[in-house]
Amino acid sequence: MGYVTAVPHPRYEAAGSARSGRRSLAIALLCGALGAAVALLASRQGWSEGTATVAGGDFPLSATGSDVTGVPAALAIVGLAALVAVFAVRRAGRFLVAALLALSGAGTVAAALLGASDSSALDDKAAQASGDTAATVDSMSHTAWPYVAAAGGVLLLLAGLLALRYGRLWPAMSGRYERDGAPRPRKARPAPDPDRPEEMWKALDRGEDPTGA
Repeated sequence: MGYVTAVPHPRYEAAGSARSGRRSLAIALLCGALGAAVALLASRQGWSEGTATVAGGDFPLSATGSDVTGVPAALAIVGLAALVAVFAVRRAGRFLVAALLALSGAGTVAAALLGASDSSALDDKAAQASGDTAATVDSMSHTAWPYVAAAGGVLLLLAGLLALRYGRLWPAMSGRYERDGAPRPRKARPAPDPDRPEEMWKALDRGEDPTGA
């Protein structure tokens, strides 16, 4: 009868961690990129509509997401930059950047939901159209675009949470240093062939000893 143990083999644990890392990385990249794109697109669309009374008639007005608030678009750009920066840092730096990504998503959601019922942008346009600083917009209505921007923020938040949870398993950008921080050794150049004078002159230009001593 073979030996049975309840302790998982380290090789299986490593394989499971690698699969989790690859899966979470793919999901985080998709959610982060899609969330930022959705939030930016929604910020350029019309969020609210209404009318203002101008010279006895109704004047139609509309306000885009950027007119209402520029926070979702700005945070979407910050979140996208944080998503890229996650791969450029390690350890504590990666944790901080992942936290920034999650906070960008949460802030995008909050700003979009607050802007869904905002009327100040249309009131300002009504005052400009009528020439009366006290004028306000009439019969205002809102579109679904603020909630689309909030959905983009949710995707950014999810990407940040995945980075916080699984970021330690993700690869990092390669540099000129090995994992232990030591510089990589330079490859030795072969000694120039004495039968080829041009190689000896090139070695002298590089500051090398062409005799190989």
